[in-house]
Amino acid sequence: MPIGTKSRVVTLVVAVVAGFTTVVNPAVAAAGDGSPSDANIRYFGRWDTRSPGAYVPGWTGAYAVVGFTGTTVKLRQRGSVDLYASVDGGAWASHKKVSGTVNLTPSRLPSGTHTLRVAYRQDAGSYSGDEVFQGVVLDSGAHTVMASVPSRIVEFVGDSITAGYKSSQEALTAYGWLTGEKLGAAHTEIARPSVCLYPASGCIGMRDRYFKTGLDTSTPDWDFSRYQVSDVVINLGTNDKGHNVSGAQFQSAYVTLLQRIRAKYPNATIHAMEIFKQWYVTETKAAVAARNNAGDGKVRYVSTEGWLTPAADTADGTHPNDAGHRKIAARLAAAIG
Repeated sequence: MPIGTKSRVVTLVVAVVAGFTTVVNPAVAAAGDGSPSDANIRYFGRWDTRSPGAYVPGWTGAYAVVGFTGTTVKLRQRGSVDLYASVDGGAWASHKKVSGTVNLTPSRLPSGTHTLRVAYRQDAGSYSGDEVFQGVVLDSGAHTVMASVPSRIVEFVGDSITAGYKSSQEALTAYGWLTGEKLGAAHTEIARPSVCLYPASGCIGMRDRYFKTGLDTSTPDWDFSRYQVSDVVINLGTNDKGHNVSGAQFQSAYVTLLQRIRAKYPNATIHAMEIFKQWYVTETKAAVAARNNAGDGKVRYVSTEGWLTPAADTADGTHPNDAGHRKIAARLAAAIG
């Protein structure tokens, strides 16, 4: 059975952190209007930007970053969606089924320059929630500014484990997000529940679907010129086993995916993780060796032996709980460096 097969829940996760990483030079920072196409808003992950007034994230963990002046910030939401909010590093607050203009700062912030991070979360199954970002609303006379963001970007490719299924705050408490934060890097998770590496019957194959803006085939091919990542971390194979993907099929698909990623990211280091069930170990190592033997020395195998104790570190024997994700992030950050 595929992992993460419950109904898909789309959750909006928002972090507002005063002075988080904002470094602004007023002489060069142009004021922005807070619309989705505002040049001061930086987008990480895969966003469908075909509609200038409504940007849609395609995968788990996509987020936007913007600096702003003033003492309040609100989101423009089209339809109903669940969201979490954290202001100035405070505790996450949950807001259920909100829509329209959503006030993230019922208590005003101190005057000055702040930074907003907005991240959408997609889960599995039937659609629920309107994951459409329509920009921000600020105080009268306030404006957006360009926030400082890391130059390093790490991309995580996976299934429901990478997406944070069963963790308390999903993408925000998943190992990919945590690893990126530990490394001081920007990050993107090209991950959704119920996906395989190999395109098996009843299981979407990331060998091919990875190159789309979103999970659905109707989304456009992703434009890799939008940004280049420094590292790609792949954690795929848990669902393949349940869909009877043979070792030969898995290995061939892995080699193909590695070749295709290299064509899109010529300079990135690609890390092929051993899945936590320790399935397809021989095939994963062989795929890495095939690329190394072809002259690509920046493809590496990451052993995960002993990283997790299923009884303590997973919610159901497969999906890590919060503690499990933290353990993975600590080990993976050290492995990536």
